[in-house]
Amino acid sequence: MKFTGTNVLVTGASRGIGAQIAKGLAAMGLKVWINFRSGEEQANAVKTEIEAAGGKAEVIGFDVSNEEAFVAGIKTIIAEDGELSYLVNNAGITKDGLAMRMKTEAFMDVINANLTSTFIGCREALKVMRKKRFGSVVNIASIVGETGNAGQTNYAASKGGTIAMTKSFAIEAGTSGIRYNTVTPGFIATEMTEVLKDEVKDAFTAKIPMGRFGNPGEVADAVAFLLSDHASYITGETLKVNGGMLM
Repeated sequence: MKFTGTNVLVTGASRGIGAQIAKGLAAMGLKVWINFRSGEEQANAVKTEIEAAGGKAEVIGFDVSNEEAFVAGIKTIIAEDGELSYLVNNAGITKDGLAMRMKTEAFMDVINANLTSTFIGCREALKVMRKKRFGSVVNIASIVGETGNAGQTNYAASKGGTIAMTKSFAIEAGTSGIRYNTVTPGFIATEMTEVLKDEVKDAFTAKIPMGRFGNPGEVADAVAFLLSDHASYITGETLKVNGGMLM
């Protein structure tokens, strides 16, 4: 992949899809800022792996749902690197439950962690990137944001909102040379899906035309493409990485 920029912030990058995105982008020559909220040991392990492979990485801890902390984190990156070329808003949580029993607090916790934090990141990136009239942001949403899902009203709302919001940022930022896109993973083999019972996995797999769960590297490659110069005329798009589950 070809990248004009030099560095990238990946939120929620201490494990799972975020960690794979960080490692993939580092392998392509970018300096990666590995964000974490509570998994400092895991984040440092990702950094060690990146550096052992010859890449560049820094660990930066803050809660993406805390506006002041997010803004301060980006300022730290600018102070050290002089710019922020790319941003991947990956951090997020789930608090599942049937809608009729879901407390407003549980709904808003997921909205704030997933959607509000992504808004903050997109907004602050725009402020920074427009100075050089260059930059690219990829927001990680979910197939659930496109289809809905029983027991995940809050999560679906946060991810559906992310898709729509990304398009709005793309419209506002286009003339400044800054691109905003979304990746919507389907069922990906991570720690979150590993705990599912075999019969549940089999039921989901039966709905996937490719007949398997995806792997984090396949999501990471999609993210890298959208960030890269190869996608220089792509903005406001949603790239589905779901094995054909939603066409």
